[in-house]
Amino acid sequence: MSQKILLTSKEVNIILHRLACQLIEKHLDFSDTILVGIQPRGTFLAERLKQLLEDEYKVSKINMGYLDITFFRDDFRRTEKPLEANKTKIDFLVEGKKVIFIDDVLYTGRSIRSALTAIQSFGRPSEIELLVLIDRRFSRHLPIQPDYRGRQVDAINNEKVKVSWVENDGEDVVSLITN
Repeated sequence: MSQKILLTSKEVNIILHRLACQLIEKHLDFSDTILVGIQPRGTFLAERLKQLLEDEYKVSKINMGYLDITFFRDDFRRTEKPLEANKTKIDFLVEGKKVIFIDDVLYTGRSIRSALTAIQSFGRPSEIELLVLIDRRFSRHLPIQPDYRGRQVDAINNEKVKVSWVENDGEDVVSLITN
């Protein structure tokens, strides 16, 4: 097994600032915009972006939630191991709002398809966008593309992209792991 560093901590930080600026360009004051971190790994990215927007760019009153898609996945009955659901925390209606799904890696697109189904329980958004840190563009099973992407990675199927966050793994780093 080999591991190659795709993004260092400094590069991740630069990308986070760029993504935050792109969000500000499109959404300005965020009064009708909601950030939704897709559980489990998208929540780290969502928290970071919210913190950057509030602390560095002085955007106030950003609504943010977490969405668990475990039981909306099309493969949830196809696994032998028991599934562990995460927590959904959306304590507001998304009716008529602009929703930005946030996830760390866009791979096959199946998680996003599940999120599209799951969010309907909280109302009908006026618009849904997708922000990802890593876009694995050659691995899509569904026609889903990000509106905002940190880095595009051309990884083949036996390679895994691992995003580590300082809050969970001790450091910010993105690695390509080959078995």
